[in-house]
Amino acid sequence: MSHVVAEIASQPECWARAAAVAAGAPAGLPVPGERIAVVGCGTSLYMAQSYARLREDAGLGETDAFAASEFPARRAYDRVLALTRSGTTTEVLDLLRALGGTTRTTAVTADPDTPVMEAADEVVVLDFADERSVVQTRFATTALTLLRAGLGLHGERVEADGRAALEQPLPEGLLDARQFTFLGAGWTTGLAQEAALKLREAALAWSEAYPAMEYRHGPISIAAPSTVTWSLGPAPDGLAEQVRATGARWIEGGLDPLAELVRAHRLAAALAEARGLDPDAPRNLTRSVVLAGA
Repeated sequence: MSHVVAEIASQPECWARAAAVAAGAPAGLPVPGERIAVVGCGTSLYMAQSYARLREDAGLGETDAFAASEFPARRAYDRVLALTRSGTTTEVLDLLRALGGTTRTTAVTADPDTPVMEAADEVVVLDFADERSVVQTRFATTALTLLRAGLGLHGERVEADGRAALEQPLPEGLLDARQFTFLGAGWTTGLAQEAALKLREAALAWSEAYPAMEYRHGPISIAAPSTVTWSLGPAPDGLAEQVRATGARWIEGGLDPLAELVRAHRLAAALAEARGLDPDAPRNLTRSVVLAGA
C-alpha cells in the first residue's frame, strides 16, 4: 500500500483530533472581528480559499486568501494566517519574515522542527496529520477542519461522512475517463480546485475546476462521453441535465463536501495505480518548494 492511500484513510480520525485542538482555543487562531489574510501555496492555497469564504459567510470578519507569493504588501490586516505542511516553503517564510514586527502572524504546520516556528509569531502544530507522501491529503483537510471547527462548523456528521467516503465504492467507469472537471460553490470552490490538483499530481490526469455557475460559460464545451463532471455539493438548477445531454458522466456529491474531497483523493490514488504511477513520488514534485538561495 502506498503512503498516500494510508494517509487518505486516516482523515476522519485526524479531523476528530483537529476538532479537539480547536476546542482548546489555541493561541493565534483568528478571533471574531479581525481583518485577516490567509496564505499558502498549492494545496494550502485552496484550503485558504475555502476557509476565507467560510469565515466571511459566518460574519466573523473580512477574510482574504492569497498565494503567499502574491500577497498585496500595501494592504493592512490584523493578522496573516499561513498554512504550510512542511514549514519550509520559501514564499511562505519570506512573507512571514517580511511581516515581522508589523502584522501579527500565525502558521499552521505539521512539522515543529522547521523554520516556520521562528518565522511566525504563533504556531499551531498538527504533527499527527503529517505525511510521508509528497502528495498532500490529510494535512490539508485536517488544517481546514481545525479552522472550520473554530467557526463552529464541524461536527460528528462530518466525520461520519468521511468514513462513508472511505467505505463507499467509487462510481464505476471513472478509471477510463479522459478528462475530469470538479465544481464547487462558495467555500467548496477551493475544494474543487484541490480535487483537480490531486488528479494532476498523483495520476497526471487532465483535470480542471470551476465555480459551478461558471461552468456553463465556456468550460462545458469540453464535456463529452469520455469526460466526468463532479459537483462537490448541490448543483445549480438544470446543470446536471445539461451535462448529461453532452453524454458526459455526472456525479453530484451527497456527503459533506470535505468528505466528497476524500472520494476525489481516493480516485487520484486509484488512477495513479491503474496507470502504473507512484502517487507518493509524483513527477517533478517534492514535499516542499525551497528556492535556490533562499
